[in-house]
Parts: sequence; C-alpha cells; structure tokens
Amino acid sequence: MRTVGVVGAGTIGRGVAQSFAEAGIEVVLVDVSHSQLDSAVAQIRRDLLVNEMLGVSTLKDGADTVRERIRCDTGLAALADVDFVVENVTENWSVKREVYEEIDALCRPGVIFGVNTSAVPITRVGSVTRRPSEVIGLHFMNPVPLMDTVEVVRGHFTSNDTLSTALGLLRELGKEGIVVGDAPGFVTNRVLMPTINEAIFCVQDQVASAADVDRMFKGCFGHKMGPLETADLIGLDTILNSITVLYESFRDTKYRPAPLLLRMVDAGLLGRKTGRGFYVY
Repeated sequence: MRTVGVVGAGTIGRGVAQSFAEAGIEVVLVDVSHSQLDSAVAQIRRDLLVNEMLGVSTLKDGADTVRERIRCDTGLAALADVDFVVENVTENWSVKREVYEEIDALCRPGVIFGVNTSAVPITRVGSVTRRPSEVIGLHFMNPVPLMDTVEVVRGHFTSNDTLSTALGLLRELGKEGIVVGDAPGFVTNRVLMPTINEAIFCVQDQVASAADVDRMFKGCFGHKMGPLETADLIGLDTILNSITVLYESFRDTKYRPAPLLLRMVDAGLLGRKTGRGFYVY
C-alpha cells in the first residue's frame, strides 16, 4: 500500500491516520470541517512530540516526518488515487451510506473499503457499492496507536483476497486482526454496550455512584478502566448510537438505552471530548 485514505478526522480517524503514518504509509485524511482537520493534525503532532520527549516513541522517523505523511482535504474527491480506504464517520447509517455511494464512484476498482464501525452491518455497507466483495469491517479501538488488536468483520460477500489484504495491512501497523462474523455489534460492542448501559442504569437508580461502579470493575475484575470511564472515553453520543443500533437490530428490550444516557447526550455531556460526562475533565 502506497497511500491510504482515511475518512473522518474525529478521535478514531485521527488515531487511524497517525498509525498509518507511523508505519511509513502516506495518508489522505478527509473531513468536511477545516477546523476538525486542523485540530486532528495538531493533536497528532502533540502526541508524537510528547512520546519523543518521554522516550516512549518507537518511531523510526521523527515526529515531523510522520506528520508530513498526512495530507488533509475537505472533499472525498481527494481519495480518487488511494489504494485503500478506512471510513470513520458517525454511527449513522444515512451518513455512512452517502459516503460509500460517493467513494464507490470515485475510487478505482480493486480499492478495498475498511468500515470502522461498532454496529453497522458490513453486508449492508457492501450492498450500496459495486464492490461488496471488497468491503470489510475494521473496528479500531481508542486510542488507536496504542491498541494492538483490531476486530475484523467479514461481511457476507467479503472475499478471501480482501480479508488477506486487510490482515496484512494491519500487520504492517503492528496490529493483530481477529476475524468475527457480521452480526449486530459483532463481539466487542454486543458485549460492551449492554454492560455500559446497565452501569448507567445503576447510577440512574442510585444503586452506586459512577466512581464506585468503576472502582468495583477495576478492583474486583482487574479491568484497567471501569465501564463509565470507558463510556466517557468513547463518547456518550457514540454509546447511544451503538446501543440504539443493537436495540433496533435485535428488537430486544435488554438493549434499550438508559433514560439517563439520553438526558446526558441531550445536555451535551458527552465525556472527554466535551470536558464533562460521568466525570469532569
């Protein structure tokens, strides 16, 4: 792979772009917002420089060299010549659908689309393109540069060649891909989202405070983060979108969003990215 297109410059997209650039691969980072792109690039540069100063960087090249591998653009037309695409837009099917319909017409045949989603079916994404065999799920975890495992989702039409290419590309990033089937929520979110949602119910019902819920998961189960700290890291709006997709897919009330989650999203208390969620940052 010479060049990879990354669609969406939010927290995950920024991390994906950084990971590819660190691996020596040129990146075209696309977002509709100039400010979002500027913020993403500035944060990538800060992260790289901090790692260098702390002596924890494993980069073969300097931070500036890595940063120069990332080219930004506000139009999807910039992806016309890339060799692989990783899409990271919001977990909203109508938004994703428009992106795939457009890049399918722009990108040449043979270019693989990696869908970075926590809940949207990969087969559904492939169905709106003329290349369903070249569509695969790549569920990166946050923070992307530090996580060494990726949930790889094989859609109904995903070919063996596509799967092999995607796994090989992940190995170039120093990451292992674990292949799972194309079911709503896959494995990670089918288990994680109801856990987070139920933890929110515990806070809502005054069974325990957010801090005590998290303390028990870390102290009793050895988790590095509690479910509500994890929710703040992911973003409560993303949590709501993901649990809603599961609820609509399975029609099972165990996936119903907690009213407290709905209120917090309405109030803009989305976690780390807004400075306040279950904790203040």
